[in-house]
Amino acid sequence: MILTEEVLKANPEICTYMAPSVETRINMSVVEIPKLGHEAALKAIKIWGHPVSEITHLVFGTTSSIDMPGADLVLSKLLGLNPTVRRVMLYMGGCNGGAAVMRVAKDLAENNKGARVLAVVVESTILGYLAPNENEIDELVAAALTGDGGVALIVGSDPEPNERPLYEIQWAGETFLPNTEHAIVRRLTRAGLNSHLLKHVAGVIAANLPKFLTEVREVVGGPSWDEMFFAMHTGGSALLNGVEASLNLPKDKMQATRTALSEYGNLQGASLLFALNEVRLRSEELGSKTTGEGWDYGYLLGFGPGVTMECLYLKSCPR
Repeated sequence: MILTEEVLKANPEICTYMAPSVETRINMSVVEIPKLGHEAALKAIKIWGHPVSEITHLVFGTTSSIDMPGADLVLSKLLGLNPTVRRVMLYMGGCNGGAAVMRVAKDLAENNKGARVLAVVVESTILGYLAPNENEIDELVAAALTGDGGVALIVGSDPEPNERPLYEIQWAGETFLPNTEHAIVRRLTRAGLNSHLLKHVAGVIAANLPKFLTEVREVVGGPSWDEMFFAMHTGGSALLNGVEASLNLPKDKMQATRTALSEYGNLQGASLLFALNEVRLRSEELGSKTTGEGWDYGYLLGFGPGVTMECLYLKSCPR
């Protein structure tokens, strides 16, 4: 956690409910968010096994920082990327931001021959943490669930013989639910990034997800839901329970996401990619033949303001 007890004591305005503190928070975030992205990117590049000079594009997503020049440029300098690297900076994507980053990275990779896109998502509690107030249950829930985390992937098409893909993104898309604009609201104020969630938002998502995934299946085909792997936004146990029930899934289908929730909490836009990494790790633990816990296809799901639902249809790769 970036907001340690030591940091909070040094910045008492953050610990005072609704006290003006946004400048303090932004000053922290513009330094810490690229640093966390740098750590994640170095790990991804090491696993990829190629020099940074082969990276042609960078897509950076965060809901935890606002600045110009942005975190994308700072990260480019930290990594020593070529100045000609084509950058996309996605701010305030919310909890579906990681899916949006992957969707943009996919489009760039498929439409630029030889492209290798570094996709980075970093989230922190810096902007959103508010001191506890018993009259603001939304903020108490957000403080209890959220955490800090950064994730990075290399996305490309037509892999070289010495590249070993983990997943293939076969389709990416989104939808928003009409008349739900007020179900998930986050607004930057002088006290930070305030959050307001309707109590039944998890139920709204769960109730509408089967229709959305049915529409996805009509486009891409695929097996039944109980013959696929799942990785999704770690928005809380109520959301996971609701999705399991609405799709009539076996309990173990969400185990990777439950592990990510238990270990890291709600990481906003980064959460679904942490869940996908848990799918990869669980596949190794199970001795599965594929990176999808033995299944050939799966869904990567993000949910955020709108209410917006994002879906990436993935094909797992041999382990």
